[in-house]
Amino acid sequence: MSYPAGWYDDPQDQSQQRYWDGNAWTDDRRPRQSPPPYQGQFGQPAGQQQFGQPVQHGQVYGGGQPGPAQYGQPKPQQYGQPGPQQQHGQQQQGQQYGGQQPYPQQGGYGYPGQKVHTTPDGQQLSGWWRRVFARIIDSIIVGIIGLPLTGYFYYQYFLVIWEYLEETMDAAAAGTPTTTTALPPEAYQWMIPAVLIGMAVSFVYEYLFLTKKGATPGKMALGIAVRLRDVPGLPPGQAVAKRYGFEILLSVLGAIPLVGTLFGFLALINYLWPLWDDKKQALHDKIAATNVVRV
Repeated sequence: MSYPAGWYDDPQDQSQQRYWDGNAWTDDRRPRQSPPPYQGQFGQPAGQQQFGQPVQHGQVYGGGQPGPAQYGQPKPQQYGQPGPQQQHGQQQQGQQYGGQQPYPQQGGYGYPGQKVHTTPDGQQLSGWWRRVFARIIDSIIVGIIGLPLTGYFYYQYFLVIWEYLEETMDAAAAGTPTTTTALPPEAYQWMIPAVLIGMAVSFVYEYLFLTKKGATPGKMALGIAVRLRDVPGLPPGQAVAKRYGFEILLSVLGAIPLVGTLFGFLALINYLWPLWDDKKQALHDKIAATNVVRV
């Protein structure tokens, strides 16, 4: 019987291994890889033959008979040694010599190798994507709730914009295009009340759900909630007001001409901040000392 190429116990020196090329022994040798400490055999009490130690008549762990290595051929594959598929001088990806798989390091708790961020008392923090989808759901709900209050203003706003676009296109067709890109003042007359009413509805929505339930419907759907970072339970009204008030302030400042672009960029940074923050807090979370957690 011919054995495949690979590393096997050296028949001349049991303390090392020798490479068998499939037909004959080569001159390549390496130290024999010792298995991890093990007491007893397959659940048998310690004191019997230990793993990998030679016994009488050349037997090894488990009482196996001497293999064909004594007659110039390698012994069959033993526990802890590389398989025949391993190439000469190489080791399998993710595998150490001796055939032992390295254990991944853990961070926090959870799956092996997974870094889990928590509050100081150990509650797992929400991931960024859960927060994003929860905000999308809440925005749709708030828009529907506020529509009876803002619908008329948005309707008038779009009528003004439509009329403005028609006049611009007619002027371009007549060969006298307009040189200004500013919206007509009537547009702001309807847009500003609609935006302010929408912000008020959104603030009440956020305040009531967070102080009473700890989570808005969007957050409930994604299994997350808001709490103080250092104190579990429902967040107090003051923290909720600070938290959402900061977002509304950035939205209002973002509508100011000239400086609005700067505050609009700051609002974007606020939403992206949990991606690199070690406490998974947005800027409005840091102001209110809150965290969004998994529930």
